[in-house]
Amino acid sequence: MTFDFGEVSVREVSRNYGRRRALTRVSLACRAGEVLGLLGPNGAGKSTLLSILSTLLAPSAGDVRYGTKTAAEAGPALRACLGLLSHDLHLYPELTAAENLRFFAQLYGVSDVDGRVAAALDRAGLLSRRDDVVSGFSRGMRQRLALERALLHEPRLLLLDEPFTGLDDASVAALVARLRELRGAGRILVVVTHDLDVAERLLDKVAVLKDGRLVAFDDARGRIREHYRAHVAEQRA
Repeated sequence: MTFDFGEVSVREVSRNYGRRRALTRVSLACRAGEVLGLLGPNGAGKSTLLSILSTLLAPSAGDVRYGTKTAAEAGPALRACLGLLSHDLHLYPELTAAENLRFFAQLYGVSDVDGRVAAALDRAGLLSRRDDVVSGFSRGMRQRLALERALLHEPRLLLLDEPFTGLDDASVAALVARLRELRGAGRILVVVTHDLDVAERLLDKVAVLKDGRLVAFDDARGRIREHYRAHVAEQRA
């Protein structure tokens, strides 16, 4: 069973952890071919919102729609349309690059596993290291491998939590180029980041969260620092 959608929309979503409210009535949307950035200080609710978008958490109120359907309405077919790159890269350090990808390709149930793995290694720039164990890889190499792991099943919606953390300039540039390629292919991308320099180069839309509330949601191009300073930085002073 296949499921496709051209937009993901968050409608009045709140999330509580006991008495603590992590998100309060957040509404936003992102369409195919767009990169939405979730910005804000630590504890603003960015990772919670990403977990809700990935269906790992359910909202306490409100809903998320993938096209016209909620996660419950879409059923298991939705999971096959989602890709997640979190702080935990979900790579097995004792396995080789190729073994890691082959394991996840089989887990996703993709066809032509060997071909898909070879293509992913090529896109990650790791063909020559395919038989090396991941424990010997740099942070940038592991990040590129983990991204291709998240893309093996060709998800419609890609969710990334601080993907640029710990990367050098060359690795950041390579990752930005890959994400732009995915945007050009019509994927929907949602990125949590603190890096405003990278955000200026990549994002189409920006959502600024503070204390679990959406304080800005707008076209990102050329206005990211303006939004951030107005709604977060200046309020800290």
